Amino acid sequence: MADERKRAIAANAAADSRRADRPAQDPGARVEGPDDEVTLASGAAGTADPTAATTAAGVAEEWIGPYRLLRKLAEGGMGEVWLAEQAEPIRRRLAVKVIKRGMDTAEFVARFASERQALALMDHPCIAKVIDAGTTPRGRPYFAMEYVDGEPILAHCDQRRLGIAARLELFLRVCQGVQHAHQKAIIHRDLKPSNVLVSVRDGVALPKIIDFGVAKALGQELTGHTMQTHLGQLIGTLDYMSPEQADLGDHHVDTGTDVYAL
Repeated sequence: MADERKRAIAANAAADSRRADRPAQDPGARVEGPDDEVTLASGAAGTADPTAATTAAGVAEEWIGPYRLLRKLAEGGMGEVWLAEQAEPIRRRLAVKVIKRGMDTAEFVARFASERQALALMDHPCIAKVIDAGTTPRGRPYFAMEYVDGEPILAHCDQRRLGIAARLELFLRVCQGVQHAHQKAIIHRDLKPSNVLVSVRDGVALPKIIDFGVAKALGQELTGHTMQTHLGQLIGTLDYMSPEQADLGDHHVDTGTDVYAL
């Protein structure tokens, strides 16, 4: 029994010695990126299409293309929107929308591609502009657009106790943005207060229409992807939905659908 105890003590001592001699874990160890990819953290910020990096203090950073993700702004059924920062060639903050993990089916990729193409077609001060687009290393499409540092239009009006005239002035600007989309043959199909953000610059309130995720093109194909609405699939938000849109089909949906929502 004494001999067995001595052998056990000797074995434990040898194991402790081996652990002590083992090198410390590389600070550039594998980390999880926002794209569920395992990437080397050391120097990742300078590599092509990085998804993760570390600061000098060892704090994990997440990247999509050239954009460093700061915090999640919103999450919908199809995508996530992140506040991001671009460092080169100019430093600025943007909003980056990326399709959610598990939603990268052909149908949702087609819808996502249509949204970013619809935004690219439009150029109006009341519609958020798309700036860049790309694909993560694992094939999840994303696009970068201007960051609207604002609040939903009804919250903006209520918190400032705006009168009827001021509210109508904002509303007319939203109508002008929707008209521009219609002139480009784009129907939003999900106009609602949370999809109109109001920011204040130099004391002037400017509404911005966002989220063209379920937009429909009239008489044109936005992308080479095939996109269709399945029978029985409800598109939009019920409280602001026109009767023809709520009819579980988009065969009769036209610009009047957005006018009804307004």
